Amino acid sequence: MFEWNVDPELFSIGGITVRWYGLLFALAFISSFSIMVWVFRRENRSDEQLNKLFLYVFIAVVVGARLGHCLFYGPEYYLSNPIEILKITKGGLASHGAAIGIIVALLLYARRTTEMSFFWAADRVSLVIPLAAIFVRLGNFVNSEILGLPSDVAWSVIFTRIDNVPRHPVQLYEALAYLAIFLVMMYLYRRQLGAITGRLTGSMLTMLFAMRFILEFFKTGQSTLDPSMPITMGQLLSVPLVAFGLWLILRKHGNTQGNTTA
Repeated sequence: MFEWNVDPELFSIGGITVRWYGLLFALAFISSFSIMVWVFRRENRSDEQLNKLFLYVFIAVVVGARLGHCLFYGPEYYLSNPIEILKITKGGLASHGAAIGIIVALLLYARRTTEMSFFWAADRVSLVIPLAAIFVRLGNFVNSEILGLPSDVAWSVIFTRIDNVPRHPVQLYEALAYLAIFLVMMYLYRRQLGAITGRLTGSMLTMLFAMRFILEFFKTGQSTLDPSMPITMGQLLSVPLVAFGLWLILRKHGNTQGNTTA
């Protein structure tokens, strides 16, 4: 086991503080955008189409993740203090909220354009969601947040900014899981699975949130659910996303890459 005591603040210049989490969050978008550039050029799509799509997704991730955290993990507090919802620099983002936000944004985008269908766009965005999630979980690790349960395994980590208890480095477990999912997604895409609208999206949702469900067993409680309940809020929210993903995989698919709307 080893101790972890990294300062969340990377540096400060002129009263402006740059935090490790903010840097990693930015890298999540930069790396995702780079992959999307490759995908769009590979499929002879324009940079303008990508820029519009990426703007929708960026706003959806930030707004959805923040609202998801506030409504899923602290509704009493945030509904009583709504101005706190806007204080995103204090932390608090939920991946389930981001997922819902992205789905809504893609539906809106598909309605406003004839350039691509909802599922065509969703399949391509699904490629980079696990990649972005890697950076987010690394940011959580640096911040000593989303802690694992106490553990005596050889690779336990003591987050000395929190306590002196050896814990599962569950943030790293998730980061590694998302790396594996990202590699699988790229393999599926290269196998032309992206020609079947919705199946890539279904594969990503099923793998990512099934893994999230499993790894919740290694985390300390983060929600306001009744402690006597057998599952956490994260697991409860993962179930419908896994079910939706399985439905997308198993339903009958049209072998289309056209621009018709879903």
